[in-house]
This record gives sequence, C-alpha cells and structure tokens, in this order.
Amino acid sequence: MAHDVDVLVVGAGPAGLAAAQAAASQGARVGLVDAQPRAGGQVWRHDLRFGAPAPARRSIAGLAGVEWFGGCELALANDGVLLGDRADGPVALHWRKLVLAAGARELLLPFPGWTLPGVTSAGGLQALAKQGWPVAGKRVVVAGSGPLLLAAAATLKRHGAVVAGIHEQAGAAALNRFVARLPRWPAKLAQAAALRLRLLGVPYRSGSLVVAAHGDEAVREVEIDTARGRERIPCDLLAVGWGLVPNVELARLLGCRLDAADTHPCVAVDDALRTSLPDVYAAGEALGIGGLDCARIEGAMAGYAAAGNTAAAAALRARRRHARAFAELLRRQFALRPSVRSLASADTIVCRCEDVPLSAVRGHVDPRQARLVTRCGMGACQGRVCGAALRELRLNEPGLPATTLSPVATRPPLFPLRLAALADFSFHEAEQGTDR
Repeated sequence: MAHDVDVLVVGAGPAGLAAAQAAASQGARVGLVDAQPRAGGQVWRHDLRFGAPAPARRSIAGLAGVEWFGGCELALANDGVLLGDRADGPVALHWRKLVLAAGARELLLPFPGWTLPGVTSAGGLQALAKQGWPVAGKRVVVAGSGPLLLAAAATLKRHGAVVAGIHEQAGAAALNRFVARLPRWPAKLAQAAALRLRLLGVPYRSGSLVVAAHGDEAVREVEIDTARGRERIPCDLLAVGWGLVPNVELARLLGCRLDAADTHPCVAVDDALRTSLPDVYAAGEALGIGGLDCARIEGAMAGYAAAGNTAAAAALRARRRHARAFAELLRRQFALRPSVRSLASADTIVCRCEDVPLSAVRGHVDPRQARLVTRCGMGACQGRVCGAALRELRLNEPGLPATTLSPVATRPPLFPLRLAALADFSFHEAEQGTDR
C-alpha cells in the first residue's frame, strides 16, 4: 500500500514526536513511522502496569492530524520513498521532506559470562519489566556507566525487583565534577534528585567495574572490581549498560554524510539540522547522544525546518546549544576507562548471533575478510551489537583491524525481510519505473 506525505518522520521517540508536531502545526501533511506499535520510543516506552509518563502522554496526544505507521520496519530506500513491512503487509511511504529521528541503541561490551541467561543490557531489562516480564523479588545488579543505570534501577525497583547495587565505572572525582556542574541545568538536577530519592536504600558504588558473570545454566554471581579489590555479589539478574550508540543505518543507506570524529558515527547536519541531502533532516540521538531534552528541541527544529518555517527553527538554536552542552558534560565525565575495553578474553564471545570469539576476529587484514571467515556481524542483529562493540575494543586492542567491523545493516535490506514483502517491493519499483 502506498502513502504520500509532505514530511515523513522516522522514529516516534521524543525527537520524532516533536518533529511531527512541529511540521503538522505548519499545515504540512505529516507521516510518523516507527518499528514499535506504540509511539514513545525507548525512552517513553509504554509501561503495562504504570502507563506512559505525563510528558509522553501529552506529546502523543498532540499527534492529531499526523498519519501513524506503527509496527513498520523500514527495510529499503529509493528516491523519495521508504519501503517498510508491517503485520498487514508491505507499505511504500512517499515523502517530499524526511526527518530522521531513529534514536540510539545500547552499547554492549563483551566480558566473561555476558552470554549467560539472566545477563541483559540495562535498558533491555528496563524494557522487559515495563512489558510485563516478571522481576518482582529477583535480586538484580545494575552495572556499567551513565545516568541510564539510575533510570533502569528505578524502574526495576518500581516493579518489585530487589536492586542489590548500582555499580558505576566512573570514579568519584568524575562524578563529583558532574554533580558540581548540574545546577547549570536545574531540570536535570531535579531529575537526578528524584531518581536518587526513588532509589533510597540501594547501594551506589563509583569506580566499580563488572568484570565477569558466573553461573551454570544462568547467572548466579557477578564479579566486581572495586578500589577495595574484587568481590562477588549473588544475583538472579545482571543488567549492564555502557552508554548509547546512534542509529545511523538508514542515514547511511540514503547517502547522508556521517561525522566520524567520535568512536561511533553520527549524522552530520548544518545549523538548520539539514543533512548533506537537501530534503533530509535529522534530530536527536542520531546527531550524537544528547538526552531527552536535546532530542525534543532538535525534533522541533527539524520539524519546523522541514515544513518550511526556518525562522521558528532558528529561534530554538540557543536552547539546543545549552542542551548539547549538557550532553558534552555527560560524555566527558562518564567516559569509559581503558580497563573497560580489555575485559574480554581471547575465548569471550563477541558476536552472539554467530558464536564468534574475540580470538577469531583478531588477525584479519580488513573487516570484510573477518566477516567472510568468521561470519561475525552476519547474524540476525546484522552487526548492530558486535559492530559497535568492536569499534570500542579496537581502541585498546591493536590486534584488531584498523577500521573495525561495520554493521552489515548499512546495506539493504536494513532488517531481515520476508520474501513476500521483497517481491511486493520489486513490483512497486517496477511500477514506478513504468510511470517515469
């Protein structure tokens, strides 16, 4: 089925919702597409027990007049059209202006025992709890780095989990510098205080690094490296998060220029949030991890600009700079220490889809050879997990290829696709060719 809109927004998280509302307020015909059946993205994922937070409900309620394409996995891109697959069949989305607000995914780094049942990402376990997965009464250790640990722990505690501790790899000095600068962003300070209040009684340890998970058929203990030495903590679940990685696969497939100055590429944009393609804009975590407030501001900017109101977009630039300054503070104070990148041993699995150990990846002259020989990055996740992990590991592992593995998902289709959908897309392209 084909649909035609003036502005198509990809991603229904905070940035995408703001972009869709801004564009619609200018009279544009707007479409909003997301892989999830509900709007809200990962940050505002609907909680089966407690619903969505108030800001999410207000943003979603403001979508009047916006055409919603939920549960749609985008797979292919052509000139002015994105092709996706839904439960009710393939869909072709024709656009004149495009806003990329695809968000981010968690950075997962391998360590001994990370493939044991019961070991998840921090945000992943948070999402499972919101979707009804039983965590009540379970002993949970939350570890890694960044504010996401606090948010995940608070959600788990709210759902009845016994949070045995939060272990932050950043040292006390870095955390103190972070807290000292927070008054510059009063809303962030209030948010941090509210989270700590919800986590009263939960131990929070800085300079504390998870080094291994132990168990037979599931995780039973987590080994932590602290300033006082190694200790083992009994647990039923271990949630580990090392930060976030921008989702740039669709932008790369479209041909947008990427900024590769950091470890993980992000979409390059000008002051109007326009990409290297004149009709394509980007906002939120795709531009570099910036957080909720930054995503909402940039989403509104991109939506206004895509709908032609450049003055309204320009009026938000000062707020964007202020929000991006907080993102830079986060990046500096929660930077991963080198020891995080050397946790994996030679026999530690780095590609879980294809069971590829770190030793098998080393020694190849380029990423293509590594993929061909080991199938690393060729599984169901299409390199989204191991590709990002190996970018991080190369910083401290000279034996890895200089360019590291790039996710296979930068080539079409972006996600595994049903043959029936692929056939429908081929027919659609043939029709378009005939029309031209």
